[in-house]
Amino acid sequence: METSSVIPLAKIFFVFMAMLAGIKFRLGIGTSILGGSVLTGLLFGIPAWKWVIIAGESLLDLKLILLAIIVLLIMILSRIMENTGQNKRLMHELSGLLKWPRFRLAFFPALIGLLPMPGGAVFSAPMVKSAALDQDLANKDKILINYWFRHIWELIWPLYPGLILAAHFSGIPLVRLLGYTWPGLLVCLILGWFFFLRPLKIKPPKNNETPRFKPRKAFYESLPLAIAIVGSLSLEALVWSFVPSVYPEVGLVAGLFLAISVCSRQNRVSLTRVLAFAGEKHLWQMLFVVLAIFVFKGTLDNGEIVREISSAIAGPGTLLAAAAVIPLMVGVISGITIAFVGATFPLILGIVDQLGIEANAPYVVLGLFAGLAGVMVSPIHICFILTCEFFHTNLASVWPKLILPCLLLFLSGLGYFFILS
Repeated sequence: METSSVIPLAKIFFVFMAMLAGIKFRLGIGTSILGGSVLTGLLFGIPAWKWVIIAGESLLDLKLILLAIIVLLIMILSRIMENTGQNKRLMHELSGLLKWPRFRLAFFPALIGLLPMPGGAVFSAPMVKSAALDQDLANKDKILINYWFRHIWELIWPLYPGLILAAHFSGIPLVRLLGYTWPGLLVCLILGWFFFLRPLKIKPPKNNETPRFKPRKAFYESLPLAIAIVGSLSLEALVWSFVPSVYPEVGLVAGLFLAISVCSRQNRVSLTRVLAFAGEKHLWQMLFVVLAIFVFKGTLDNGEIVREISSAIAGPGTLLAAAAVIPLMVGVISGITIAFVGATFPLILGIVDQLGIEANAPYVVLGLFAGLAGVMVSPIHICFILTCEFFHTNLASVWPKLILPCLLLFLSGLGYFFILS
């Protein structure tokens, strides 16, 4: 690779080292990411006035505003369920079904993962905390379990925007694409078991009696969660189907408002108390992190930095490397699935067309596996950051535990590529 091609990669590597250093030395996650976006602009020659415009446009983006509202509502609902003890009551009622402790720990993140809401891992984090009350587990273990199992559906669940976008770019019907990507779920489950669940030292229950499962009580305690998931998905689908001009995230917002209303009524929580939860400093720190991530993403996108990195990697005859390395790198630097699909798949599929390759499915699947590996190992993945924030744990101390399983996820995609080819 020529020196001119290496320079963009070296610059972005330096940016990430600077952000990780800021996080490690406790400058704050949001401050470190925002500083990283400023440094990115300096290194890639973006004028200060242009960077300010990019940052302003990123913060005024309607999707960002909806994301901030969604994160705010998720946190309020989570705080109500945790503060009133509803999480514990729900865990108690379901313990008759979830008798295996390891399964219990992974169940709620996986359940919340069926709802592709931004920052959803912070919704399941209190549930993992409740499920681990009778176990002496380090916060690192809770973070990794919550984070990993929240994302096991990314390659198979048809509601994830990244999959829908990949199907659109490739011309492969979504149902057919899922027929190619379904092994991704098995790979994620196996890796999650081997690296995060199997090593746990699980204590036996204090008594051999488990509560008898009572369907009515379980339904009552799980009602806010069910409304948040089923209601939000239904409302999102209705908005998408009947009002296509409106962002479908509006449905998520409405579903979460409804869930908060039901949860507040169940627990007799006043509006004043709900607003008190909304004003907590910890919650606003999380929102600042969200804003910083979007400014960084806007710097990458509007500064054409992703395009420059892609051009540096993808030279003639490097289709396989392009399909593997580019989504991996963009996944790492964005931490968002739809970002690596939207930024890299047009390039990859354009090379496929230029080479006259008729079957593009292996390259699409490889790109999805590689990009997901990058997103999962990204230190600025919003779910990872918010989970670390929830458990008050230094991100830099947990992140290295993700490297090996994400590497194996990447290699499994590479091996699967050769099978499909």
